[in-house]
Amino acid sequence: MAKKYVGKGMPLLDAVAKVTGSMCFGADFTLPGVLYGKVLRSTIPHGYIVKIDTSKAKSLPGVAAVIAGPELDLPLFTARGQRILDDRVMVKDKVHYIGDEIAAVAAVDEETALEAIKLIEVEYRELPALFSPEEAMQPDAPKIHDHLPSNVADHIEYEFGDVAKAFAESDVIVEDEFYSGMVHQAYMEPQSVVAKWEDNGHLTIWAPVQVPQSLRYSYAQALGIKPEQVRIIQCNIGGGFGAKQECKIQPIAALLSKYSGKPVKIVNTREEDFMATFPRMPMRIRMKIGATKDGILLAKETKYLGDNGAYTNYGIGIMVSAITRHENLYRIKNIKTTSDLVYTNKPATNAYRGFGNPQSHFAFESLLDILADKVNMDPAELRLKNATQTGDVTPYGWQIGSCGLSECIEKATAKAGWQQKRQEEKTGDVVRGIGLACCLHVSGNRTFLPFFDGAAAFLRIDEEGQVTIQVGEPDIGQGSKTVLAMMAAEELGITPEQITVTNVDTAFSPHGLGTFGDRVTTLAGNAVVDAAVKAREIIIKYAAEKLSVPEEELEIEDGLITVRGKSDLSVSFKEIAQIASYDRGGGTIHVTGTFIPQDVTVVDPQNKHGNVSCAYPFVAQVAEVEVNKTTGEIKVIYLSAAHDLGKTINPLLAEGQVQGAVAQGIGYALFEDLKLENGSTESNFRKYRIAKATDIPKIDTIFVETDDPNGPYGAKGLAEPALTPIAPAIANAVYNAVGIRLKELPMTPDKVLAALKEKNQQS
Repeated sequence: MAKKYVGKGMPLLDAVAKVTGSMCFGADFTLPGVLYGKVLRSTIPHGYIVKIDTSKAKSLPGVAAVIAGPELDLPLFTARGQRILDDRVMVKDKVHYIGDEIAAVAAVDEETALEAIKLIEVEYRELPALFSPEEAMQPDAPKIHDHLPSNVADHIEYEFGDVAKAFAESDVIVEDEFYSGMVHQAYMEPQSVVAKWEDNGHLTIWAPVQVPQSLRYSYAQALGIKPEQVRIIQCNIGGGFGAKQECKIQPIAALLSKYSGKPVKIVNTREEDFMATFPRMPMRIRMKIGATKDGILLAKETKYLGDNGAYTNYGIGIMVSAITRHENLYRIKNIKTTSDLVYTNKPATNAYRGFGNPQSHFAFESLLDILADKVNMDPAELRLKNATQTGDVTPYGWQIGSCGLSECIEKATAKAGWQQKRQEEKTGDVVRGIGLACCLHVSGNRTFLPFFDGAAAFLRIDEEGQVTIQVGEPDIGQGSKTVLAMMAAEELGITPEQITVTNVDTAFSPHGLGTFGDRVTTLAGNAVVDAAVKAREIIIKYAAEKLSVPEEELEIEDGLITVRGKSDLSVSFKEIAQIASYDRGGGTIHVTGTFIPQDVTVVDPQNKHGNVSCAYPFVAQVAEVEVNKTTGEIKVIYLSAAHDLGKTINPLLAEGQVQGAVAQGIGYALFEDLKLENGSTESNFRKYRIAKATDIPKIDTIFVETDDPNGPYGAKGLAEPALTPIAPAIANAVYNAVGIRLKELPMTPDKVLAALKEKNQQS
C-alpha cells in the first residue's frame, strides 16, 4: 500500500523558526538572575600546580563564586560506559594539556568574569610534554597520568582464521602506512550551558547535548552525587557531529551554581572550543592485504596507533569502531589486528561523524586501490568481486539483514561515467582523475555501551487531537523531529503538522542512549511507529463505538475516520480524541512504544565478536578531481554518492544529509588540520580552514533501497557513512589523475608537490 508521507520530500517542521532566527539555541538560553561563568585554563601542556592564589579574584566586586580544582575534592570520572577513570571536572594537582580546566569564576557579567580570571595566579612545575603516541610509548617517557600503569590507555589484539597461512597462499601482498590528523567538528554554535543547583541538592542543566540520559550518569559521577539528583534538559543544537556528547563546562557551571546559589551560564568562545573540546582522533595505520592473482581477498593484518589526547573519554569505543567496522565491508575471513590507544599532552579526542570509521576506511580503501593496480584490475571490479551481500554473517558475527553495496558500486560508477573517465588521457598541467571508495556503518551500537541499545517513545493525544511525542534521542539538526513526525502521521492518519516531537528532558522523556551511531531513524523510529500503532488502535476502538461498526471496517486518512466504502459515514480524529479523553475521566490517550533489537549481542571484550547492530548501511562514492601539477591544488569537481539507507523516509532531508557530509568530508580530505602551536590548539575560523561553498562540487545523490527487515518501513542510517568514503575516494582519484599515492590527511598542495617531485625523480 502506497504511503502518504513516508518516502515523500518534506521540509523541516521547524524550518521557519531556524531561518528567521526565532529558535532559541543553547547559547541563547538564559534564566532570571543568571551569573556568567568563565574558565581558567592551563597555559602549559604538562606539569604540576605548585600554588594557586584566587584571593584577588574573590575580592573583585561583582564576583559571586570562585572555584579551583586543587581546592576541591572532585572524584575521577569517565564517559558513561567507559572503564578508565582518568579525568576530573577540574585539575586537582597536575595539568595534562594546554586548555586543561584549573579554576572558574561566576560574576554578574561576562566582563567581570573575564577580569577575575586574569587575577588568578598559578605557579607550575613544568614537565616534559609528549605530543605524539610514538614518543609517549618510549620506555623513558614521563607518565601523563601518575595513577595509571603506562601511557598506553588500551591495547587490543586478536585474530580470526589463520592469517599466516592465508598470506602464504596469497599471490599478491600489498602493505603501506596511512595517517589521518586531528580535525575539529567546527559546528556553528559553540559549547554552552546554563546550570542551576537547587537547595535540595538537585541539579538542572540546560545545554545543547546529544546524549542527555547518559550525561546524567557521567556528570553525577564527576560531581560525586547520585544520578537521580541530575536533570538534563536538551536545548536546540546548532550543530554537533558527535562533539556535543559532553563538555566539562557543563559540570563546571553546576559547581559555580552550587557555590554561588544562583544559576550560571557559560558559553565558550570559538578559541576555547578549538582549544579544549574534543576533536577527531588522529590515527597512524599500518595495513597489509593478501589476495589471489584474480583479486580475491584472503588475509588482512593491521596495526593501529591512536592519539588519545590527555583523557580517554570515548577513545576506546572509537578505536574499537575503527579496527572492526571496515572489515565487515568485504568477504575476508583471515584477519589479524593490534591497536594501541596512547595518551598525549593534547586535547582529549572524541566522537566526530563516523566514530573512527573515516580513519580506517581511508587506509583500507586506499590500499584496495593499490591492490587493484597490482593485479591489473578495475578497482570497482575488485570491490564487486569481494563485496559483502545480504544474508552474510561476517567473521565478527555481524548478521547482514540487508546489503546494497554491490548496487551502490554499480550505480555510483555508472552515474559518474567511470569507465570512460578512467581511461581518458592524463596530460597537461591540470589533470583530471576519478576514484571510488566504499564504506559501511551501523544503525545502533552495542560495542561500547553494551547494557542497552533499544529505544522507547511516549505518545500522547490530547482532547484537541494534537499529538506529542517524547523520545530519548535528540534532534541535533539532522531533522529527526520531522522524520519521526512523518512516521507517526503515517500510522495515525493525520498530518505531520499535528505532531510535536519535544526536546529531551530527562525528568519526563523515556530512557534513551541519545543521538549517535546512526541509531535515531532505525531505533527511535521503530519505537515511534510502535507507539503510533497502539494509539491508532485506541482511536479506532472509540470510533467503532461511535459509528456502530466493526473496527476492521474503519480507516483513517487526513484526520478523518471513515467506514470503508461508505464515505458518508465518518467522524473526525479530533472528535474521537475528545471522546476518548472524556471517557477516561479527562485522561488523554497516552501510550508507550518500544523497540529492542533482536539478535543484537554484547561484543566479546577480547575478540570483538558480536552482532553490534540491528542494521548496517552501505555506501559507494565516486569522486572526480582536478589536480594542478604546478600549484599542487586538488579540486573536487564532481561526486556521485550511492547510499544503501534501507528506505528513504524523507528524500529532501536525506539529500541534505549527503550534501552536508560531502562538505565535511572534503574539508577532512583536503584542508582541515588542527595543528599544535607551542603545544596549544587554540584556533578560530580565520585560521582553521574548512570547506567553503565554492569547494563543493556537483553532487549526484543516489538512494538504494534494500528494505531492511529490522528498520521502520525498512529504513536504516545515513548521516555518518555519508562522510566516510570521501577522503579515500579523493585520494584514489588523485592517483588516477597524476599517479601519486597520498597517504596522509589532509592532502594539501605541499604534499602533492612533494609526491610529484619524488615521482619525477624516480622516473
